Amino acid sequence: MFIAMLGAQGLRRSAEVSILNANYLKEKLAAHYQIAKSNKNDRCSHEFILDVGDLKKKTGITEEDIAKRLQDYGYHAPTMSWPKPHSLMIEPTESEDQRELDRFLEALIQIREEIRKVESGDWSIEDNPLKNAPHPQSRVCASEWHHGYTRETAAFPLPYIAERGKIWPACGRVSNSYGDKNIKVTHTQ
Repeated sequence: MFIAMLGAQGLRRSAEVSILNANYLKEKLAAHYQIAKSNKNDRCSHEFILDVGDLKKKTGITEEDIAKRLQDYGYHAPTMSWPKPHSLMIEPTESEDQRELDRFLEALIQIREEIRKVESGDWSIEDNPLKNAPHPQSRVCASEWHHGYTRETAAFPLPYIAERGKIWPACGRVSNSYGDKNIKVTHTQ
């Protein structure tokens, strides 16, 4: 249905925009993250891979920590550790406008700054916004807060999040491994 609605020209344009979006993000993030291999012209197709293996070795921050932290910025986590271990596959679609691409960039760059605070010792390896992400409203608004960073840092790390409205994660961190191994499918009518 999607292909039929686009037609030949629309499908080609959709692919072109997707490739342009991926290369735009890749270029902007290259100053902050290690990018896994590109082609001989230093370009990618519709996706590219952030290799966070070195960050994990230095700080203990994993691809899962970054993916979970993205939820605090209002983004669904990208594919993790595939096809390369300790990586995030970034796949912007053809439907994202420039403002949304820039907000996503700003989120990933801010997350890299948070990792730098762990690297420098400003935040502990065990207690930082990445290791504790995501931060649901129930935790951020609880009476007690025992973290080495502010509630604002946890929930509203960039101004646009409060301005456009916060999308709160429904719960805190869950074990991906446990969930993958203990699937319970239910159907209610």
